Amino acid sequence: MLCIKSPSHDPYFNIACEEYLLKHRTDEFFMLYRNQPSVVVGKHQNPLAEIDIDIVKKQGIKVVRRLSGGGAVYHDLGNLNFTFIKNGKEGKMVDFKGYTEPIIAALAKIGLEAKFEGHNNLTINGLKISGNAEHVFKSRVMHHGTLLFQSNLHLLAQLLYVDKNRYSDRAVQSVLATVTNISDHLPQPMTIDDFAQHLWEHILTVFADATEYSLSAEDKVHINKLYEEKYIRWEWNFGYSPSYSLQRKIELPSGTITIALDVDNGNISNVMITGSSFPRYVAQSIEEALMGRRHETDVLARALAGIPLDDEQRNTIVDGIL
Repeated sequence: MLCIKSPSHDPYFNIACEEYLLKHRTDEFFMLYRNQPSVVVGKHQNPLAEIDIDIVKKQGIKVVRRLSGGGAVYHDLGNLNFTFIKNGKEGKMVDFKGYTEPIIAALAKIGLEAKFEGHNNLTINGLKISGNAEHVFKSRVMHHGTLLFQSNLHLLAQLLYVDKNRYSDRAVQSVLATVTNISDHLPQPMTIDDFAQHLWEHILTVFADATEYSLSAEDKVHINKLYEEKYIRWEWNFGYSPSYSLQRKIELPSGTITIALDVDNGNISNVMITGSSFPRYVAQSIEEALMGRRHETDVLARALAGIPLDDEQRNTIVDGIL
């Protein structure tokens, strides 16, 4: 098993790296990485339903969709991520508990009693410290998980604890849990770098075939290709979402309107506006301007730029339908 410490804190790079190692290499891998502040959503989720998009935009937080299913998670430099990529036999590759056992053992070595609970969580004293997900590709499986060591839990709550009923869809919804940082339970203080090194050495010790490995120049070429062509693109991170609908009442100075939208592949496929806040021809102009557009703030604002609305009306409508 080749063991990698990612050279990057870029979430797009690290998620692209996981896909490359899973799909384009045959070796088995263990990888550790940390990301800049970001939200990583499950493959079958609608990010707009899972996160506070206003905070994401204001704070420049990256949003990236991963290959595996499950719920949305918050990453920052206080969170350590681990990935196992293994070869296996059909029907015997999914093993959430098995892949977390080395992590539980490493935590025990520093005086922490962690437990595997539910379908995919690790907890300390009943509080979640780790969420895990898996993705099977042919005869290979990727298991990856978070380890909240010293993350900004206040920001995590602001980003992820949102109204899950804002959209009507069949997307996978995140299951919220009360979280805690590993650092708050340590018998002796340690930094996240110390913690990462401890986990690294534990893996090298318990797996007989574990060998340190650095990404080659060729590896990075392939990873950066995935990075550019997939992982930084709106089409993957937002447009890949399952189809969804929404209906919102929007209060304008002139009265209330109701806007109903259907969105497919991230683009508005149907829109209807009702209410008497402005003439029907204006409502129809808005409907026509929105049709076929990305369901994304800047795109919608530009689409409405030529409609006879004042700035307050235009901004209120755009904010109201996201």
